[in-house]
Amino acid sequence: ATTKWPPQCRDEWQVIRCGICEKLKAYSVQLSKDEEGEETEVRREDQDKINRFSTLHQKEKLLQADLKTKEKEKEDLEEVSSELELADEDEKVSYKIGDSFFLLPLPEVQELLAASIEKIDSDVTAVEEKLSELREEMQQLKTALYGRFGRSINLEA
Repeated sequence: ATTKWPPQCRDEWQVIRCGICEKLKAYSVQLSKDEEGEETEVRREDQDKINRFSTLHQKEKLLQADLKTKEKEKEDLEEVSSELELADEDEKVSYKIGDSFFLLPLPEVQELLAASIEKIDSDVTAVEEKLSELREEMQQLKTALYGRFGRSINLEA
């Protein structure tokens, strides 16, 4: 029994590849001419805005990761602080400074923890402010670029 291949296919693998391509074509969405809009020339200043947006987007990702880490660290410090409230006043507690642990009196450890929590709070606030400024600039760039290119540019991540 001979197998009849489509005219553009020489063997079974090409038939499989053609089938996959046909399925992909069925799922692809093409914009109509109205949706696509006119071809807009990309000027140097437009390219600079696109590059700036991309840079800001990468910084945003890094700052979000940094913020998440700092918030987790703050949560951990607050948990330790609440656990230490249950400890004996006369008890010495191991406190990590750098790579070393020191046995310190409980009140001193609580003061150090409070200072650490204040520091991490200010760090979180600083990162949130940077993120806010960054997002504001990104929104301005988005507005300008969508105004110029319409739907022919995608700045959504």
